[in-house]
Amino acid sequence: MNEEFFAAIELIEKEKGIPKEYMIEKISQALITAFKRDNDGVTDNVDVVVDPVKREIAMYVKKTVVKQVENPSLEMLVEQAVAYNKKATVGDVVSIPIETKKFGRIAAQTAKQVIIQGIREAERGMVFAHFTSKEREIVTAIVNRVDPFNGGAVLDIISDGEKNEMFLSAGEQVPGEKLTEGERIKVYVVEVKKTVRGPQVLISRTHPGLVKRLFEMEVPEIHDGIIEIKSISREAGSRTKIAVASNDPNVDAIGACVGMRGARVAGIVDELRGEKIDIIKYSQDPAVYVADALSPAEVVSVTVDPDEKACSVLVPDDQISLAIGKEGQNARLAAKLTGYKIDIKPAGVMSER
Repeated sequence: MNEEFFAAIELIEKEKGIPKEYMIEKISQALITAFKRDNDGVTDNVDVVVDPVKREIAMYVKKTVVKQVENPSLEMLVEQAVAYNKKATVGDVVSIPIETKKFGRIAAQTAKQVIIQGIREAERGMVFAHFTSKEREIVTAIVNRVDPFNGGAVLDIISDGEKNEMFLSAGEQVPGEKLTEGERIKVYVVEVKKTVRGPQVLISRTHPGLVKRLFEMEVPEIHDGIIEIKSISREAGSRTKIAVASNDPNVDAIGACVGMRGARVAGIVDELRGEKIDIIKYSQDPAVYVADALSPAEVVSVTVDPDEKACSVLVPDDQISLAIGKEGQNARLAAKLTGYKIDIKPAGVMSER
């Protein structure tokens, strides 16, 4: 039995990555629980001794030697004790070997359940620890299956050679994208929580952090700290605005992000299923920053109210719809990017006044 026991925990360690020491501790607890279930009155006087070197496991119940037994689970007479220790006298504690094969069916089932629970807890703990280190990072996933009713998708997340099954809800998918089984996609790990059902990993393809990490992966100057991403505003599946600044006067922040012939930004657009990306040069001057943020529209002037963190923007009459954007999207994204409330007015109307 001992040989089978150690072979089993070594297999668990190899296949699931659960340390042998953890499993030995859980199995020891399981054996003690099983013994207590079959023996009323037993408290903490049960020991499990595991020797991984000799590949031996033994179990003992400790009993105090007394003149008169009041609790058979904790005490024994001298004449009984000498069978285990010939020098036993009153007051001594004697260790009595337990044969685990004598456990009852219910006790054995209890032990099995404790072991299974131990494995589950270890797996959950490993998943939690692994994905906590991946928070706010991008991981690669393979679409396992797509639910035709709610649009959610079950993904196999591949990270550091490990594969874990995660759920990507329809609300965290890019609007309009259709995932297919076997397809490889990138997802952003938003948050990892501990719940009673195990670790809950929130993954997303709509979070602005996905765009940020994609640029960091695609643009070496961002990864190296030469270019800094100052702000991002995104409406997933439609448009993203990203403000960048260069810490090196010889490096053009926008040009580096766009890449030769647009190659760098094109790779990101492809990953985001054609989502439009406006790359804006960050400025510490709010008026300049807001004007650039309203690109591709031209701006005549920007009047800033720093106390209210608001500004009034004049644009050419023929640029008003472009500045506001379809359903107000361009103005909305610019306001979110800069942190300023933006009031857009046509320059012609103001000149008439």
